[in-house]
Amino acid sequence: MNIKPLADRVLIKPAAAEEKTVGGIIIPDSAKEKPLKGEVVAAGNGTKDEEMVVKPGDNVLYGKYAGTEIEFDGEQYLIMRQSDILAII
Repeated sequence: MNIKPLADRVLIKPAAAEEKTVGGIIIPDSAKEKPLKGEVVAAGNGTKDEEMVVKPGDNVLYGKYAGTEIEFDGEQYLIMRQSDILAII
């Protein structure tokens, strides 16, 4: 990976959106919700006031509108501050 986040920023690969409901109903593209979890791909070094808690490979939950969407090598990623991450799962 050629992207290295700076300071307290984290690069996340969002999980795929759900294709079916639990009952087996197929969800059309227009009704799919943005995923709220993903895997940390890269993390910055932190700041002098805040150390990095997350590390590459962690699965995390984040807010619905958190981060900035970017595309790199045909893949979709989110880059956000560590403080936008709600939990490590």
